[in-house]
Amino acid sequence: MKLNRAKMSDLDQIIEILADGRDQLAEKGVDQWQGDYPSREHVKYDIEHGFAFLAESADHETIGALSLVTAPDHSYDQLHGKWLVDTTAYIVIHRVAIHSNHGGHGYATQLFEKVIEEVEQNHPEIDSIRIDTHKNNGAMQHVIAKTGFEKVGELVGVYGPTDECFVYEKVIRRADLSQQKIAG
Repeated sequence: MKLNRAKMSDLDQIIEILADGRDQLAEKGVDQWQGDYPSREHVKYDIEHGFAFLAESADHETIGALSLVTAPDHSYDQLHGKWLVDTTAYIVIHRVAIHSNHGGHGYATQLFEKVIEEVEQNHPEIDSIRIDTHKNNGAMQHVIAKTGFEKVGELVGVYGPTDECFVYEKVIRRADLSQQKIAG
């Protein structure tokens, strides 16, 4: 799996992948993404700010899309719960979808593993990765838990007036406070 930073020329492809994700959720009876989120404007913003990525399989097929948004993420300001690590050095996985043409091959798990690997190897400044998903999106909850994220709370009304989401975090590294005290 490879993550390629999206360019504006990828906009329509990302929109298609997210629309397919919206359709997959609707088929499963999950009310997530059934309104105007994520919109074309969200995706344009993500591309312009370097947050949007396309996921490429080992055989060079584009299989999905996601956004890796840097902190702060104000959608989490109303978290009902407690973060595992109190930090401003985190990224958030948003707007993730694997196209239905590529379903059933474990690509969602591989995608999360690749994100974790990239952060661990190339971003020493990041302490944790955060993500949320609709309370009825069992498939995404399974992948999130399978890749080592822990449920830390819930959000209500962030993406729509009645949306209820579960929030997760994966700690990448914890600051060693005793070492900081010695060095200080």
